[in-house]
Amino acid sequence: MSNVLTVYYSRKGFNYWNGSIVDLKKGNTQIAAEMVQKAVGGDLLEIRTVKEYASDYRACCEEARQEMREKARPQLKDLPASLDGYDILFVGYPCWCGTMPMAVFSFLEKYDLTGKKIAPFCSNEGSGMGFSERDLKEICKGAEVVQGLSVRGSRTAESEQKIAAWARSVL
Repeated sequence: MSNVLTVYYSRKGFNYWNGSIVDLKKGNTQIAAEMVQKAVGGDLLEIRTVKEYASDYRACCEEARQEMREKARPQLKDLPASLDGYDILFVGYPCWCGTMPMAVFSFLEKYDLTGKKIAPFCSNEGSGMGFSERDLKEICKGAEVVQGLSVRGSRTAESEQKIAAWARSVL
C-alpha cells in the first residue's frame, strides 16, 4: 500500500529498559516501526536530528527536558519535500517528558496534514502515551488522529502480533 508512511523517531544506545540503563543496538521505536511497516506495507522514514542527543542517558533526558521547557523545534535532516502521496501516517516515538520528542513536533509541523489519518504508536517503560495523543490533535489540524498504541519498550521484540493487529485495524 504505497499511500502509507510509517515515520518514527527512535533512540538507540543507552536507554532506560526494564528498570536499568542498557545499551540498545536498535531503538525500541525503530523495532516497532519496522513491525508496522511489515504488517501494512508502505514506506518507512526515520526522523533524524541535525544535532545528535548526548549518548549518556541522563544527559539526553536533561536535553529533552530543556527542549520541552523551551518548546524547541530541533532541526531535522533528510526530509521529504512533501507528504502529498500519503493518506495514512503511522507516527512512532518514545514517550519523553509525557509526550513526543520535540523532533517529532518539528517533523509534523513542517507539513500540511489536512485530510490525512494519523496513527500514533509509542514505546515507553510504563508511562503509556502520556499527553501525546492530545498534542497530536493540536498540531495535526485537519487530520484524523486515531487511537494510538502504547508498547512497553522492553517488550517490543515480543509484541509483533499486537503491533501488527493494531496497524492493520487502522487501515
